[in-house]
Amino acid sequence: MADPQEILAQRVQSALGAAFGPDFADTDPVIRPSQFADFQANAALPLAKRLGRAPRDVAADIVAHLDVSDMCRDAEISGPGFINLTLRDDWIAARAQDLLSDPRAGIPQQEPQTIPIDYSAPNVAKEMHVGHLRTTVVGDALARVLEALGHNVVRQNHIGDWGTPFGMLIEHLLDSGEHSPEAELVKTDPNAFYQAARTKFDASPEFAERARKRVVALQAGDPETLRLWRELVDLSKIYFNRVYATLDVTLTDSDLAGESMYNDMLPGICDELEDKGIAEVSEGALCVFQPEFTGREGKPVPLIVRKSDGGYGYGTTDLATIRYRVEELGATSRVVYVVGAPQALHFRMVWAAARKAGWLPDRVTPIHVQIGNVLGDDGKILRTRSGQPIRLMALLEEAVDRAAKVVAENRPDLDDATRAAIAREVGIGAVKYADLSVSHDTEYVFDYDRMLALNGNTGPYLQYAAARIRSIFRKGGVDPDSATGPITLTEPAERDLALALLGFGPVVSAVGDTLEPHRLCGYLFDLAQAFTAFFEHCPVLQAEDPAVRDSRLALIAATLRTLVTGLGLLGVRTPEQM
Repeated sequence: MADPQEILAQRVQSALGAAFGPDFADTDPVIRPSQFADFQANAALPLAKRLGRAPRDVAADIVAHLDVSDMCRDAEISGPGFINLTLRDDWIAARAQDLLSDPRAGIPQQEPQTIPIDYSAPNVAKEMHVGHLRTTVVGDALARVLEALGHNVVRQNHIGDWGTPFGMLIEHLLDSGEHSPEAELVKTDPNAFYQAARTKFDASPEFAERARKRVVALQAGDPETLRLWRELVDLSKIYFNRVYATLDVTLTDSDLAGESMYNDMLPGICDELEDKGIAEVSEGALCVFQPEFTGREGKPVPLIVRKSDGGYGYGTTDLATIRYRVEELGATSRVVYVVGAPQALHFRMVWAAARKAGWLPDRVTPIHVQIGNVLGDDGKILRTRSGQPIRLMALLEEAVDRAAKVVAENRPDLDDATRAAIAREVGIGAVKYADLSVSHDTEYVFDYDRMLALNGNTGPYLQYAAARIRSIFRKGGVDPDSATGPITLTEPAERDLALALLGFGPVVSAVGDTLEPHRLCGYLFDLAQAFTAFFEHCPVLQAEDPAVRDSRLALIAATLRTLVTGLGLLGVRTPEQM
């Protein structure tokens, strides 16, 4: 699909080479959208100093050698040397027409890469809370986008399924009975099961001793202990899958890659680090000291890979993880970690050690997609009144309940099942879109009223735009797939909408490159606004000229497809009606 900004960049670069010689052929043409034209080339200003000439003279030379007559109606110099570029209406219309027949909806096919992506990462026998929302939603959107661009995405759900807590959990499972109602809580209310085990551990020395021995048996590979451990994991899978189904994310059991799968690798990791002289024993612990990571007093901060008691920590597991993702999963250029921002230093230390060990080659770049906090209206991390993290399922259920009330008030003509389906898609979509519409590394305030609003940059606003287009087709008795134009542009609102459509492929490509899904949200919001303006100024079914009617039906068919595809990449559904 033709990207006008990219095409103009190539044309201006050619003009730079023709005007000033081959040394200038690779100069950045500095193409930007403009409020005075469709695009603006700003290369003349930085070139003027290099050439020792006035910027407007440089711009005049560029325009004299610029071949854009097939796509631009104007190429004018303005101000100190800006080149304003206005696209031809027929060129925009032809490119919008191409979208209708493009099976990829304008999304480019990039050179395929194998990209492992680590996201969600809940703990076995613990409830997912609001802190898991962003890593799950952002990670899933990135996985969808990268797959749409043609990459082989390997989802890695790095669940917490190993370590000392499992001693007390297994013992509590045995005490309560493997098939007891309390054991069933792991599937529905994991926190209740976990807290009961923790309370018993703190109150009973006898239970605590049993739990410690059970940890030793687990780490030693005792078959019966491993069977009980697997039972806890299996019970937790049921709970995870219920949350993922509610959130409508693409994670499955086959994507689980918990801490346990690396357990057998950890002794070898330590031995190799020590043999290569990268790790050394300090105060009984095996540590990696790296001069680039220092504390307040300038002393190196240790990455502990084996504790003084012989146990392993997150550092060891994460070293095994990056090695596995490169050597076994075959990461070709990037390994993506969608994890909370506070882990940034830890990851940098792990990856630096992995590079020194030769497990992370220069061709592979690990990327930490840092996730900011979700805040309450008090500006603090969102918690219950008692100070506990808010359960993710409770948060989602309330969003659906609130959406149901809005749907019931606005659409009393619909049957209960239809209203319930719409409420689910709107409520869940509102929560996900609100999360994705802000930069992933920033904090945002969780506000149901704002999320569910039908105006502003919200999920429901975009869903409503798609539903409104579908209602036009229903009213006209037309299948959107049969609306093929041809597209012609006679009104400014038509032109604006068609030009907005051409930005979809480039923004999806940019999201794949930058791993910033809020860019796609911003684009879709602008597209929905362009459609709203079109809807207000350009009659479709009531158009007097049949050719204009057909053109506008094709234009909104392309808009509908773009909205549905774009929201789908974010994991947000678009109801047939609202």
